[in-house]
Amino acid sequence: MRKESRQDATLGLRPAVWTGRATNRFQWIAAAAGAAFMALGITLAVESPWTSGITALVMAVFGCVAVGLLVLFGTLAFVHVEVRVDDRAMEVRCGHIGLPRRTIPLTEVVDADYAPRVTPRHWGGWGYRWRPDGGTAVVVRRGEGLVVRLADGRSFTVTVDGAEGAVASIRGHLRRPAPPQTPTGA
Repeated sequence: MRKESRQDATLGLRPAVWTGRATNRFQWIAAAAGAAFMALGITLAVESPWTSGITALVMAVFGCVAVGLLVLFGTLAFVHVEVRVDDRAMEVRCGHIGLPRRTIPLTEVVDADYAPRVTPRHWGGWGYRWRPDGGTAVVVRRGEGLVVRLADGRSFTVTVDGAEGAVASIRGHLRRPAPPQTPTGA
């Protein structure tokens, strides 16, 4: 669908629904590290002699499992992002289960801009980010992105392949046809 959306945008047509996606395969390395921490915690619980001190062992086990779970699930949530734009809203879904998710009604959108280079450094890392001066963002990789300016003065940025098509789609949906003019003096 994304290719059709790009073609429609270049022809000046507004696609009914635009979809795009961005993926960061390197996030799987961090997910593997989280799984390794969990495995270490489980190994400590099973193979350690419990006679050497229960408090230190429990702290090590729970610490490793907690860190592993946080890293694993926090990373898997941002392995990819999907963006969907239709005539009512823009929906952003992260990860394999679609969480976190954000839906922005187009009635709250003032304009959309193409960002040729969005970097994690600009936003302070990967994932769902917030900056007081920059709004919020979903950053899953470096590269092109979509910046939506909202009516309340904030912005929402998301890294997505084919962001120019998303901008064209949003702008097309924002253009409302002029109301019919009634003749005066009739």
